[in-house]
Amino acid sequence: MLKLLKKLNTKDMFFMLICFLLIVLQVWLELKLPDYMSNITRLVQTTTNNMGEILIQGGYMMLCALLSLISSIIVGYFSSKIAADFSLNLRSNIFRKVEAFSMSEIKKFQTSSLITRTTNDVTQIEMFIAMGLQLIIRAPIMAIWAVTKILNKNLQWSILTGVGVLILLTTVTTLMIIVLPRFAKVQKLTDKVNGVTRENLMGIRVIRAFNAEKYQEGRFEDVNNTLTKTQLFNQKCFAIMQPIMNIVMHFLSLGIYFIGAFLIQAANMSGKISLFSNMIVFTSYGMQVIMSFLMLAMIFMIWPRAQVSARRINEVLDEVPSIKDGKLSSDNAKEKGTVEFKNVSFKYPDADAYLLKNISFKVNRGETIAFIGSTGSGKSSLINLVPRFYDATDGEVLVDGINVKDYKLEELHNIIGYIPQKAVMFTGSVIDNVSYGYNGKEKPSLKVIKKAIEIAQGSEFVEQMDKKYESHIARGGTNVSGGQKQRLAIARAIARDPEIYIFDDSFSALDYKTDLTLRKELKKYMKDSTSMIVAQRIGTIINADKIVVLDKGECVGVGTHKELLKNCEVYKEIALSQLSKEELENA
Repeated sequence: MLKLLKKLNTKDMFFMLICFLLIVLQVWLELKLPDYMSNITRLVQTTTNNMGEILIQGGYMMLCALLSLISSIIVGYFSSKIAADFSLNLRSNIFRKVEAFSMSEIKKFQTSSLITRTTNDVTQIEMFIAMGLQLIIRAPIMAIWAVTKILNKNLQWSILTGVGVLILLTTVTTLMIIVLPRFAKVQKLTDKVNGVTRENLMGIRVIRAFNAEKYQEGRFEDVNNTLTKTQLFNQKCFAIMQPIMNIVMHFLSLGIYFIGAFLIQAANMSGKISLFSNMIVFTSYGMQVIMSFLMLAMIFMIWPRAQVSARRINEVLDEVPSIKDGKLSSDNAKEKGTVEFKNVSFKYPDADAYLLKNISFKVNRGETIAFIGSTGSGKSSLINLVPRFYDATDGEVLVDGINVKDYKLEELHNIIGYIPQKAVMFTGSVIDNVSYGYNGKEKPSLKVIKKAIEIAQGSEFVEQMDKKYESHIARGGTNVSGGQKQRLAIARAIARDPEIYIFDDSFSALDYKTDLTLRKELKKYMKDSTSMIVAQRIGTIINADKIVVLDKGECVGVGTHKELLKNCEVYKEIALSQLSKEELENA
């Protein structure tokens, strides 16, 4: 927690100082009230009492109460502001950190857990700062100050107060030992609830198609019930604290009066007045001491979960991204539009076996290189090394003659137009989605966006939408078809006008006619750009300048379509499984 709180900025620290001073003032004002009450008690009991003096003392009490209220309101405002600003900055830091993660770090934490840490865990910290800031400062100051006030008043009363404090400390310590480990479990279970919910929403069509609603409900109920039981146990434990606090407070008051009755009875007349006054004061201060420990107990109720949340947030912030930013820009490149693999091997961070083994090839500007192979042969993993979603385990990946590890990530990504296997759409209009990555340049004009959509064969369906290019696209593109999403994703890359295009099986949702027309238009438009295409269809890659054939992570053939038909059995098998011998010969 302290490590996280060190991130408070100078302004927040200044506000905290103001809060500290105001809380000290507030405690002093509250501890003055019993003194004035003692004076009033003494004035009332004397025969020479003066109503004017009593009213003056009462006025002081009201003034103290008013100033304490004003101070409390100001402290509440500043503590809330500190908490809100801190949570704002903390969420921003987590978001930026997650953006810097490679796919291996995201898989390590899991998406649902990262969402929980950015939302629920930050909220726990915000609550702790907003409430705890006041209580942490106020409780010890009030406890120590009140104890000094009653220290020499009466030994019996002091012992009785000490016993009450000891009971409270024992209760709080016992509860912390029991509950603290379960708060870590609560946050992990919250991750699981988010994970199951997210999976359910993303796979809702499959769940309904297979009548698996009951199965999914069962999965959710298991996790949800476990979370509920754990939370109920924690709350039941904390529920014990309040009645114990009340019992201690009431028995302390009763004990002070009980002891005071015997002391007053045994004292002389002048001593009776003094003892009665001291008893009233001691009761008030004793209550202040108990209230201090009650506030500490409240801190201990919110601190364990905040501590667990702080540890989880620090895990994200302390994680070192495996993808390090380089120092070079595209201005340092001596080549343009080239991609070269030199003896590249790759395995995933959590895997033992290599997925890709000793891959070498080079593609020049204006050329198209395609990758084909059976499922699991490593095609997508290979092209993911170019934009550095992962780094090669061995060997070098060069873009424009520079190792991708030496590029500034922003510069590298500005060179590339990436179309993923699963088209991703964001909430916004058609224009927003197509102009999403405008390459660090000036945002493309509507004319450029329309041209990009036209090349991607999307003009027809976009023109038929209600608001055309201003039409709304739902999150994830749920209001458009798979083929439409793919065409908009391709248009997004075209509008970016990059040096290198990466198509990761980006034509799979298109019918053969649209696929053919789109590839013809792309070939005209991208004649000066380099294209890297992963595909399952032979028809998609048949005219590529180079085709790399992968089998079990190894390169078993490189060449044109006709060359591979002659000298690569794996390619020939794939081709014959899709097209007849006559169609292949006439291609």
